[in-house]
Amino acid sequence: FFIYPKNKIKEEIPLIMGPNIKPFPLNEKLPNDLSGTVVLNAGDNITTDDIMPSDSRLLPYRSNIPYLSNYCFSTIDKEFPSRCKKVEKGIIVGGSNYGQGSSREHAALAPLYLGIRLVLAKSFARIHRSNLINSGIIPLTFLDPSFQEEFELDQQWMIENVRQQILSPTVRITNIATGAEIEAVSNFSPKEIDMLLAGGKINSIKE
Repeated sequence: FFIYPKNKIKEEIPLIMGPNIKPFPLNEKLPNDLSGTVVLNAGDNITTDDIMPSDSRLLPYRSNIPYLSNYCFSTIDKEFPSRCKKVEKGIIVGGSNYGQGSSREHAALAPLYLGIRLVLAKSFARIHRSNLINSGIIPLTFLDPSFQEEFELDQQWMIENVRQQILSPTVRITNIATGAEIEAVSNFSPKEIDMLLAGGKINSIKE
């Protein structure tokens, strides 16, 4: 191998990628106010296979998140990808044990590519919750499980002053049309908060 002298700068070498290797999706810094439209209200025990299927058709595209995103939640709601693209900023609502199963990061990366910024659920599988945070997607649990019934497709909800609210044990989420509010549990560690504020793990490292 070759060692560059300390006083010499390496030349930038272009990285040539094949047609099925696309850039890694990146989130943006968390805004002061976070709003979005409900694009899915799912039941209990949603698996990472439900979120991002991984069958023989899709395995060759595992490095192509834009292509894979067209199949996100396809076994539950085939309209999910198109609905996300229409609203641009989406909210997923789920039941208990959301994200169970494999530790597949694609189950967070595909929703990120489709504009998902917030997932509300009764409870989360531990690893998937971490993957959501790594992608800058906020996972919140309902303070009261019955709050899931307040959410319907196409409703718009907002978290005002979200950069401050996630520092607290609970977060208030407001229905933009009706003004109704529900509370959700945040319970983030200092490191998780740093990642969410930065818009994900990669951005937090850059900072």
